[in-house]
Amino acid sequence: MTKLQRFGVSVETDLLDKFDEFIREQNYQNRSEALRDLMREALVRKQWKEDETIAGAIAFVYDHHHGQLVNHLMELQHDYFTIIISSQHVHLDHDNCMEIILAKGPANQVGKLYESIRAMKGVKHIDLLRSTTGQQL
Repeated sequence: MTKLQRFGVSVETDLLDKFDEFIREQNYQNRSEALRDLMREALVRKQWKEDETIAGAIAFVYDHHHGQLVNHLMELQHDYFTIIISSQHVHLDHDNCMEIILAKGPANQVGKLYESIRAMKGVKHIDLLRSTTGQQL
């Protein structure tokens, strides 16, 4: 088990009151749990910024009738096969599909994959979930 260490933090009363309200709204049991999550989020952002090996998910909705979009998506995924762990394709209705791509690799590569999909005509919505492999947390 990981050793815990206690430390003190000095903050303005107004800021602490707002933080306490936030942790109640988010259903945290205590300040420590909320602070640990904020620290982890900051470290994950740092991993992405410094182009470390990360994990992420790209979710997007598109019109599969739109020109050659399906073929372009397939070609792009083949171009990035070294970082794509898995993908899932779902038919939302007759015209719209959702795809989720799970990736692990250098942050800049995952970012380029996301940007390439985002720029394709026929993609209606896209989002990138930036996460971590968990190795460095």
